[in-house]
Amino acid sequence: MNRLTALVCTLISTASLAADKPNVLVIVADDLGYADLGFQGARDIPTPNLDALAKQGVRCTNGYVSHPFCSPTRAGLMTGRYQQHFGHENNPAWLPGDTKAGLPLSQITLPQLIKKAGYVTGAVGKWHLGAHPQFHPNQRGFDDYFGFRGGGHQYMPGSKASEEYNLPLEFNGQERPFDDYLTNILGREAAGFIERHQSAKWLLYLAFNAPHTPLSAPPELLEKFAHIADEGRRTYAAMVSALDTAVGVVLARLDATRQRENTLVFFISDNGGPNLEARTGKPCFTSNAPLRGYKGQVHDGGIRVPFLVSWPAKLKPGVFEKPVISLDFLPTALAAAGIAPGNPAAAGHAGSLGGGVSTALPQFDGVNLIPYLTGENTGVPHETIFWRANGPGGNYAARMGDWKFVRLGKEQPELYNLAADIGETRNLAAENPGILAKMTAAVAAWDKLNIAPVFDNPKPAATKAKVKGKAQAK
Repeated sequence: MNRLTALVCTLISTASLAADKPNVLVIVADDLGYADLGFQGARDIPTPNLDALAKQGVRCTNGYVSHPFCSPTRAGLMTGRYQQHFGHENNPAWLPGDTKAGLPLSQITLPQLIKKAGYVTGAVGKWHLGAHPQFHPNQRGFDDYFGFRGGGHQYMPGSKASEEYNLPLEFNGQERPFDDYLTNILGREAAGFIERHQSAKWLLYLAFNAPHTPLSAPPELLEKFAHIADEGRRTYAAMVSALDTAVGVVLARLDATRQRENTLVFFISDNGGPNLEARTGKPCFTSNAPLRGYKGQVHDGGIRVPFLVSWPAKLKPGVFEKPVISLDFLPTALAAAGIAPGNPAAAGHAGSLGGGVSTALPQFDGVNLIPYLTGENTGVPHETIFWRANGPGGNYAARMGDWKFVRLGKEQPELYNLAADIGETRNLAAENPGILAKMTAAVAAWDKLNIAPVFDNPKPAATKAKVKGKAQAK
């Protein structure tokens, strides 16, 4: 037994081998608008499969992700920890030689933890947690990986794209054909994983790049949405429809193999829909209505997302209105698998084993949602939820009950009551100095647990790498 195995085994309770532990399926959409699904109010984009999932499961109407853009949200989901605690606050550039730009090896991931309870682990789709081989999904706990490791990809074979968006599709490091619309391929691969491992307990992380740019869809799908006048919205609608169809393929395979009843399914977008209007001059093709803001911002339009949890054997269909966050996926999945949290370290890590593995268990910032979703626990999962973007002194937000705190850089803080003002239109900071002071203090205390980003966003990182390369050439 190696040290990592011994460490993780301390987490496993005597119930870990229980026959009723579920499979776990985590589905992540990319840059999906808050209002762009049928169950979220969309009228021009039919999404029957996701609507059915929402009807059969629990729809969390105050569901959040831990960051307003791609990679940091994924780092938080994989670790159950605020990614600012370990410096993963930016998107990593596609720099295969960079050993810092990725999910730090000091962090233990969901697949590493759950496979010690006997689970087979698989990932399909977008990775975006580091280009260096040490960050490869197969090195971070996934037995099987099919997809692309960058931050995005072209959708149609033969399309022109940057190096990162034109990487070969791979299965466990071996190149695989790119011969269909990418969203279709990912849906089929996920269904194939479910088929292959139906006799085992499994975790599958299915991370679509849809409907992230580049806007691209097959002609037959575009024809389906010919009634939408705006070209950007039309193509985007076709991409969301393809995403819904692919999810349907996956859920149908669960049904066909009689695994649906005992599969714990999560669905989110990694952040809110983007607003490219300022850059392109064209109308925004996504909708985050009725929320304020969009991808990249800490107003709710950037961080509040469609959020579903389904486990037919355990959870009754319904609506859950208390704030929850994607950090909750890891502890919820582990608890369902029979893995107890034990006694984690009070904060951070106390030391390091070989390979950068900590000798102290990580303190999960997420919680097990199951008791709350069943009604067994009538309290709130989180007293306060926090956000920070752009590093120390950047943009901050916090959610405490119905109250939302926002501070953008050096500007004066904002305070909103989301129960009465979901669009964050009326700043109540001046009228509620006591609440503002309480939330300001909470954010300051939380920020002391964070560190500065350990790597830059892609453009600054690429510039530094280019300068370094020229210097070495001399």
